[in-house]
Amino acid sequence: MPSAPAKKRPAKRERASSGPPAKRAERAADRRQAIIEAAFETFIEKGFAATRLDDVARQAGVAKGTIYLHFRDKQALFEELVRSAIVPLASGLTAPPPATGSIRAVIEGFAGNFVREVTTTRRGAIVRLVIAEGPRFPAIADFYYREVVSRGLAGMRALIELGIARGEIRESGLKDFPQIVVAPAMVAVIWQGLFGRFAPLDAAAMLRVHLDLIFGESSA
Repeated sequence: MPSAPAKKRPAKRERASSGPPAKRAERAADRRQAIIEAAFETFIEKGFAATRLDDVARQAGVAKGTIYLHFRDKQALFEELVRSAIVPLASGLTAPPPATGSIRAVIEGFAGNFVREVTTTRRGAIVRLVIAEGPRFPAIADFYYREVVSRGLAGMRALIELGIARGEIRESGLKDFPQIVVAPAMVAVIWQGLFGRFAPLDAAAMLRVHLDLIFGESSA
């Protein structure tokens, strides 16, 4: 009588967590970055209100559940997008004011970098999204104010006060309204989004004229 065939052992399923810890962490980081990049594209295309996590997952090539492994909800994903794309630019103003050198040069360097990195790139669309949809979604406006606006204004106020103390800025009231100094950058973001295709704006040149009004015409 033939012996019974040996039972086949079930194939061992490959666990999602297989592989060395470093490789697992690298794959997770790659997926997270893919989700953020997909969110960037989707938020720009659809806006905050119309964006669904299904859309982001499809764009990123992952399951919707994978997004929840990294982000609590759509707002958390948007906040991470702002942290990665916008916050580093504002962080340039949080460093201690320079002990020597021209305050105008510091402000012009920061504002010029903002103009280059925001008004001429996709980052500008994120700023415009906050302006357009912030009133309907106060949570994203509150977050943007805490992470970007308040830090930028505090840093700019410190520079203005130092410029007044050194005699570079004659109007002492400017320290109460640091928004005036950064106004050209915001005007450029809005202008380029609405009217740039009709009348492109030389934001860098406008910034120089604006700083001439504040500091006096530069020798250059």
